[in-house]
Amino acid sequence: MKPDHSIDRLVEIVAKLRAPDGCPWDREQTHESLKSGLIEETYEVIDAIEQGSASDLQEELGDLLLQVVFHSQLAKEEDLFSLAAVVDGVCDKLVRRHPHVFSDVNVSGTEEVLQNWDAIKKEEKKNADNRPVSILDGIPRHLPALQKAYQTQKRAARAGFDWDGIDDVFDKLHEEIDELKDAIKRQNEADIKEELGDLLFSAVNVSRYLKHNPEEILNQNIKKFTKRFQVVEREVMITGRPFSDFTLTELDAFWDQAKSEEK
Repeated sequence: MKPDHSIDRLVEIVAKLRAPDGCPWDREQTHESLKSGLIEETYEVIDAIEQGSASDLQEELGDLLLQVVFHSQLAKEEDLFSLAAVVDGVCDKLVRRHPHVFSDVNVSGTEEVLQNWDAIKKEEKKNADNRPVSILDGIPRHLPALQKAYQTQKRAARAGFDWDGIDDVFDKLHEEIDELKDAIKRQNEADIKEELGDLLFSAVNVSRYLKHNPEEILNQNIKKFTKRFQVVEREVMITGRPFSDFTLTELDAFWDQAKSEEK
């Protein structure tokens, strides 16, 4: 193989790994067996972005690209499609869904771009199987629930199904809190689960309305909590006493110490 750095080299390497005289592990892989790896590599790209490391991002993007090439190789072996078809397909889609760039359509800004994107996508799906298409079609089933709620609300909002102002969003949040409290008083487990789901969905809506991704915000909050809790653990360990010996007031004092250390 020619020692260049083009994607053709990667395609050739993956094909060699899958060949009869290739790697036993690679030859055993299927679309199903690679699913978890695809998810892991995607999150590792996100980690590299958040860490701000260009070298890590370069490496993780390469690992993610490998997943795309590997799945394309499996499909090619089954005479389904090739990597070239994947690339051609996404190129055609980008041109088709950006008429304001590749055609003579004018847009006023990002919001209209997104509305046009949804309309074009809906028409594509309708043409493909000749059935009515929901604005909510195409949201991946396996997205984390928080991210799926966010994407669902964004789609509905772009279609015009949205609150007039932030006060309305908060009114709905408080309404769901009251309904959950009422369900708890009545000790109705089915209603508690339903109202708790409504409350979480409303909290996502607050984040979405304020133009923040709730998945990212919650992850940041988890990191903050973890860092502070580990300080609490450190202080407990220094005393030599077991965690269970401490009152909540004492542990809260360690928590305040952790917050002050951040500053």
